[in-house]
Amino acid sequence: MSSLQDLLAQKAEIDRQISDARRQERNEAISKVRALMAEHGLTAADLVTKAAGPRASTSGRKVAAKYRDPASGQTWTGRGLKPKWLSAALESGKQLTDFAV
Repeated sequence: MSSLQDLLAQKAEIDRQISDARRQERNEAISKVRALMAEHGLTAADLVTKAAGPRASTSGRKVAAKYRDPASGQTWTGRGLKPKWLSAALESGKQLTDFAV
């Protein structure tokens, strides 16, 4: 059976080997990326453009109102909790479509 000192020395050696392998793979990946960039004429600026997607293009925008209270003029977009005026009107028997803009 190995002593604690022997096991710690083995662990240190394995950690060093892992670090070396990680560094080597990283360097190879960087070389591949640089070769591809040169092949296609890309720059670092081409890689940092803002990702286009439905969430990225609509975040922060105001949403148009879908429902309006004719009495007070208050509106609701249909997102989030229903406003009190709408909940009260629905409980009194009105339909959601009655308030559509």
